[in-house]
Amino acid sequence: MSDKAKLLQEADQAFTELHQAVDGLGDEQMRRVWLGTWGVREILIHISGWHRAMIAALQQVARGEPAFPVGTYDDFDAWNARFVQQKTGVKTTDVLAELDASHREFVGAARAVPELHFVPGGAARQSFEGAGAGHYREHAAQIREWRQPPPGR
Repeated sequence: MSDKAKLLQEADQAFTELHQAVDGLGDEQMRRVWLGTWGVREILIHISGWHRAMIAALQQVARGEPAFPVGTYDDFDAWNARFVQQKTGVKTTDVLAELDASHREFVGAARAVPELHFVPGGAARQSFEGAGAGHYREHAAQIREWRQPPPGR
């Protein structure tokens, strides 16, 4: 299996794990703040925001251009805040629908990038890994931990 195929497969598997981590949560639980100023809802908005940003980056790589100008995403905290602020007031059901749509488009954009850009050090690899499988697993683990009952209960 090629590097690209493995990365695409890992992204889909990890996305399923993310969905499993939030499965069964109601709107109130999704909005409950527990990670700094965020709840599950904001985590999912942030993931979708990075999908959208990296879709454009992957499309540029597919055209033979740099993913984005150096320094564009250096301030992750500012970008994360911007993504969440842009979705203030959006219904949780719409946040979930956007998460699914943005994942499909993110993976679709990656499929259109030539294989050579997914080898270690390739122009698409870091953008795809950063917003894909590793990102999903990081947040799925946080959500699963948050959902665990406190010891002794």
